[in-house]
Amino acid sequence: MAKTAIRLAAILGLFTVAACETSDLGRAGMGAGTGYLVDRATGGDGTVGAAVGATAGIVCDDVTPQYCN
Repeated sequence: MAKTAIRLAAILGLFTVAACETSDLGRAGMGAGTGYLVDRATGGDGTVGAAVGATAGIVCDDVTPQYCN
């Protein structure tokens, strides 16, 4: 349960990191890299973290335009 909470908090933090880029591709790349590293740090193989991070980066400006532009 603790690993799940850590992963969820880290993935939600990706929205903040992804806001630094101005294009969907840039946010997806940054989100995938950060998600991979967080997933590996919490004991995963990195695949799920990269996929979730890339997805978060792509939809960040659609879901929270006030933070990602």
